[in-house]
Amino acid sequence: MAEAKDERRPAGELEATVMAALWAAGVPRTPGQVQLGLGAGLARTTVTTILSRLHEKGIVGRERHGRGYAYFPVQDAPGLTARRMHTELDRDSDRHTALARFVAQLSEDDERVLRDLLESGEQ
Repeated sequence: MAEAKDERRPAGELEATVMAALWAAGVPRTPGQVQLGLGAGLARTTVTTILSRLHEKGIVGRERHGRGYAYFPVQDAPGLTARRMHTELDRDSDRHTALARFVAQLSEDDERVLRDLLESGEQ
């Protein structure tokens, strides 16, 4: 039984896979359509659960499609990454230190991009 547990995907991997399928589709997709697009051997019920959780988190929207729903991303990939970064910052009581350590670990190229963004006020 421990072997089956070891074969499970890392947390968030399924969500990332489903999000990639929704972004690639470009139009709302039902759980069945997402499942077919993934071709990963996932059960439709698993895909439905993932989409429902993503909806509860506000990461995807949904619209009625027959008796069920069709799902669509509410943000692009960079927007979702920015949201996750904010979520992590909000979890830490010492925001200053967290930001300082983040910046200290940036590559020179990323630091330059961040500096340019801050100086230009671009959002």
